Amino acid sequence: MNYRRLGSSDLEVSEISLGSWLTYSGGVAREQAEACVQAAFDEGINFIDTANVYGRGASEELLGDVLTGRERSSYVLATKVYFPMSDTDKGLSKEQIHKQMDASLQRLRTDYVDLYQCHRFDRDTPLEETMAALSEVVQEGKARHIGFSEWPVEEVERSLALPGVERWVSSQPQYSMLVRTPEAELIPLCEREGISQIVWSPLAQGVLAGRYRPGETPPSDSRAASESMGGFIGALMTEPILQAVDRLRDVAAQAGLTLPQLALAWVLRQPNLASAIVGASRPEQVRANASASGIVLDEQTLAGIDAALGDVVYR
Repeated sequence: MNYRRLGSSDLEVSEISLGSWLTYSGGVAREQAEACVQAAFDEGINFIDTANVYGRGASEELLGDVLTGRERSSYVLATKVYFPMSDTDKGLSKEQIHKQMDASLQRLRTDYVDLYQCHRFDRDTPLEETMAALSEVVQEGKARHIGFSEWPVEEVERSLALPGVERWVSSQPQYSMLVRTPEAELIPLCEREGISQIVWSPLAQGVLAGRYRPGETPPSDSRAASESMGGFIGALMTEPILQAVDRLRDVAAQAGLTLPQLALAWVLRQPNLASAIVGASRPEQVRANASASGIVLDEQTLAGIDAALGDVVYR
């Protein structure tokens, strides 16, 4: 496993990280989740990403149980705040940031998180209030660093112009061979400001792993067929996209790679990227994804990817 510096921080994170969005909030059995976390550590993955809203605290609670007993300095732990935890608890106000921070720490059974991220931008709270509250949780030692996810570029710029507040070290956008929108404005801004990308859905929720074939019903054990985990994959399950991904099989084969290795190596080619977050419901998926670390794609392979995907790419 290779490691990269997270923005301007002193954190070194594994190129592949373990996410817990749909899987460890109830999508898979506890024993499977524990086995996946163990496999991640075995493969050198040291970065684990979660959020308070995943299963309304269930993911954080599971990770708190599983990580108990491990040397705290041996892994980098990230969580998030913004989405509703109740009818009245939501957003990025000072009150909510402090309240949700304390609740997350209790569920995670730790005194601090390495990275506290704003899950989305809050238009109902003054930006100055949000940034001041984030700075307070860092000053209190409850978070070492802060990051944002899917913020509008103009709001990131506004936040960077505020004096006397904590600086971002990370950005968490959706980014993959199929979804390249961060390349236009977000990545150039972050490169200038010392902010790293930690990207979610680099395998397009399994579409780029080759699990789904054009004209075929999704496998019964797949995310697309799951009631608990398949609610967000529909936009990527169109016939044109599935046909384009099918064409990637030859590109991967010519490079001597699996489709997941090809897709993960493609996002890791981006120097502004620190880590690619992958979910996993089985330990063998963790191991397969971890094997992409260190793979370098040549120009012929990169050209083949673009030719295969054609105009289905979101830019």
